Amino acid sequence: MTFFRNNLERLRSDGRHFQIIAQMGFLIYGVLALGWDADYLNYMVIFAGVFLAQGAAIRFAGYPMHSLKSAMITGLGISLLMKANDPFLFGFAALFAIGMKFITKINGKHLWNPANFGIIAIAAISGNAWISPGQWGSNALIMFIVGTAGLAVLSTIKRLETGIAFLATYTALEYIRTVVYLGWEHDVFFLKMASGSLWLFSFFMITDPMTTPNNRRIRMLWAVAVGCISFYLANFRFLQGAPFWTLFFLTPFTPLLDYFFPTPNSFSWKKSHSHSSTIQTQSI
Repeated sequence: MTFFRNNLERLRSDGRHFQIIAQMGFLIYGVLALGWDADYLNYMVIFAGVFLAQGAAIRFAGYPMHSLKSAMITGLGISLLMKANDPFLFGFAALFAIGMKFITKINGKHLWNPANFGIIAIAAISGNAWISPGQWGSNALIMFIVGTAGLAVLSTIKRLETGIAFLATYTALEYIRTVVYLGWEHDVFFLKMASGSLWLFSFFMITDPMTTPNNRRIRMLWAVAVGCISFYLANFRFLQGAPFWTLFFLTPFTPLLDYFFPTPNSFSWKKSHSHSSTIQTQSI
């Protein structure tokens, strides 16, 4: 029991550990259970890109070795969400994602979530990359798995309310339009909500502590705004991956919100074993 207790304590010492385990589980589940047509070359290119870029930051900018965990999370995010026809696009997405962290930083926070930036930047520049919600299917089990794992991760990083505020807003608007206004069957509504990409976004991307406002109340209102704009773009502008595009354009406003609603940023990924002190680390 002591062995398991000590290892659990090590896992809990850094919120990134659970996030890595959860996202690796999703990737394995997608390839083995959902039958994704996985191109392992793409995965190798992604992880080579994020680790090389993060390694350069460690070597030349003095970042700690444990920041490689953040690069791992970024690589997993790109692997789970991005689709493209050319391995080079995955490599560029990885390099853009990590490079952005060290080029655009204000008061210790990034202007974009790294994985979100890499995916959207390559999609906009190349026109040959996209976010594929269909690869997850419509099985309700996906919602349960992603939601449960996401809750576990967020309970560690203290950003649970952000994902819930976004998801509640988006879900409520979809229900009102689909079932109440249009009169369609509930099955249609559940089909629209059973997107693994949407749930991954809700629990693993919009909750990034380094790209969300520090003030809890403002952070929740910000998440509601992301939900409203995403709903509009998805249903009236027919934009695929609307939440990801919305987040891309809204996160640069986070420094302004932090300025007008000043709140100390007490978040830390990594905690000491004694829990008496924290070590500030790089986010994904």
